[in-house]
Amino acid sequence: MAGYKLPAAIKRPKAKKKQIYLVASGDLRLPANQECWPAQKEMEDALKAAVAELGYELVRAHAYNPVEKHGFISSQKMGLEVFSKMDPDAPVIVAEAVWQYSHHVLPGLTTHRGPILTCANWSPTWPGLVGMLNLNASLTKTGKKFSTLWADDFAANSFKKQLKKWIEKRAIKHPMPHVTKLSTVKIPTKEKKLGEALAQDLIQNPAILGVFDEGCMGMYNGIIEDALLNPCGVFKERLSQSALCYEASQVTDAEAKVVLGWYQNHGMKFQFGPDEDKNLTERQVLQQCKMYVAAVRIADDFGCSVIGIQYQQGLKDMLPASDLVEGTLNNTERPPVMSRDGKRELYAGKPIVHFNEVDECSGLDGLLVNRVHAAMGQPIETTLHDVRWGDWDPTGTVQDYVWVFLISGAVPPAHFPNGWKDAVGMRQSKMYFPLGGSTIQGNSKPGEIIWSRIYIDGGKLHMDMGRAEVVALPEKETQRRLDLTSPQWPIMHAVLYGVSRDQFMAKHKANHIQVVYANSAKDADAALFTRAAMAEALGIQVNLCGTRKNDEKWD
Repeated sequence: MAGYKLPAAIKRPKAKKKQIYLVASGDLRLPANQECWPAQKEMEDALKAAVAELGYELVRAHAYNPVEKHGFISSQKMGLEVFSKMDPDAPVIVAEAVWQYSHHVLPGLTTHRGPILTCANWSPTWPGLVGMLNLNASLTKTGKKFSTLWADDFAANSFKKQLKKWIEKRAIKHPMPHVTKLSTVKIPTKEKKLGEALAQDLIQNPAILGVFDEGCMGMYNGIIEDALLNPCGVFKERLSQSALCYEASQVTDAEAKVVLGWYQNHGMKFQFGPDEDKNLTERQVLQQCKMYVAAVRIADDFGCSVIGIQYQQGLKDMLPASDLVEGTLNNTERPPVMSRDGKRELYAGKPIVHFNEVDECSGLDGLLVNRVHAAMGQPIETTLHDVRWGDWDPTGTVQDYVWVFLISGAVPPAHFPNGWKDAVGMRQSKMYFPLGGSTIQGNSKPGEIIWSRIYIDGGKLHMDMGRAEVVALPEKETQRRLDLTSPQWPIMHAVLYGVSRDQFMAKHKANHIQVVYANSAKDADAALFTRAAMAEALGIQVNLCGTRKNDEKWD
């Protein structure tokens, strides 16, 4: 073609017959990648040995960076470069021992033609499980086929048997007998009518979902496109975190001190120290108090029913952590916020549902929870948690498998036995939160809960729902679990009804899980049915997972 300069053809290498690529997606933040690298290296060595035992070679598709001192893919740009140099038909394992940003590898994976396996080790300290679940959900949303594995020990025969199956068959399917389609279940008439009426009300009187900068930490699975969200009667107000930062600067010192005084008068204890770099300080908390007032005022300005703050990128360099703000917003009992002219109390006597890390699937779910539980006279405080880890109780106090649900501070104190009196303010980790800020640390009270997750699959909204019990563990066991995970964060000890560990991992389509309490097991079942009916009437496809209490079937 004379007169035109054609791009040079990209020459891709051909992988050897028994070679498998390994890629490792990491954080966007250099300190996190550096601190987490030893755990990732240990996991990769164990995985490499397991692959070698099966007669194959696990080859890293990207080298360790001696300057940055880690071997992670640390940006979308880097991920695209890595995949451009790989054999597109070769098998690839995405090995995750730590939290990762899915968008670093998602573009490359969606165009990769070879079989894909996501893999994580069962570790409480390094949240590879959380990272893998996010990547799995993001791949599901794109429609890309993949397989997934997780293991306590990569040398175990059970793991190697599954790994061998993937290598030879190029796919693994996990059995999911715990899943029941709502369409096969008869919803009680009273709950069905209420759910449908609430759905109709939402469509006729739409709600606004306030999003402070979309797409946190590569969570593609947490974004609901408008074409899917709007038919539910929910519309986005796209807000900017720079506006939140500015509005916080307009809140007076006197207003911030009133909010801090409210916390302390209601029993919250802050672990203050003198060093801004290492300790939680009063200055950090006062900044959070200003952010709280600013968030409520902006929500009121735009008529938002729910809001979500991204925080992690950008805002982390401007303000302390948003977690104290988020948990406060999610609580009915919270510091009053007046309009700028001082004439109106905003959202008086109500929580303003907040969805952590702008996870819009959680935001929509939280809105449904709020409407259903308010109508039924059930507790309305809700939050998401990370699906962080789980373990059997070594003390024998609880015989069932106990999950650790953990989130960095968005938990409402109503989830603690004595509310604000059980809330402790601890400094966020410098690795992720350079300017500090307080969490709302505490141990969730025993009781009946409904868990759920909204996600996107096949271009449609889906919801998985189930029942669980929050259990009390001995203080030493609770502390053991906190020390192994994140002791600054609020924890929930959850026993899922009729769902095993591996069944849950195989089916769950998110790093997050939504939880809400009910006054009794009977009330929880009724609330679940009502929300399922509401979701179905809004066009969301619903699955009921596991059983009711005492192994009672849904149908």
